[in-house]
Amino acid sequence: MTTTQYRVPDISCDHCVRAITTEVSAVAQVAKVTVDIPSKIVTIDHQNVPATTLVAAINEAGFDTVEAVA
Repeated sequence: MTTTQYRVPDISCDHCVRAITTEVSAVAQVAKVTVDIPSKIVTIDHQNVPATTLVAAINEAGFDTVEAVA
């Protein structure tokens, strides 16, 4: 299992959390999605899902600015 984190500056409310969680959870091989509003960090546990696929899912939820967290 791999854990990947992204900073999404536009996260501000529970609606944002639901939108991101719904889109990213729909990606095959994603096991868990956690969205933290105060830090604006999305944590994704997955099995070898390409970063482009994860970012595309966050974009599909309506968030254009996504930065990988090292």
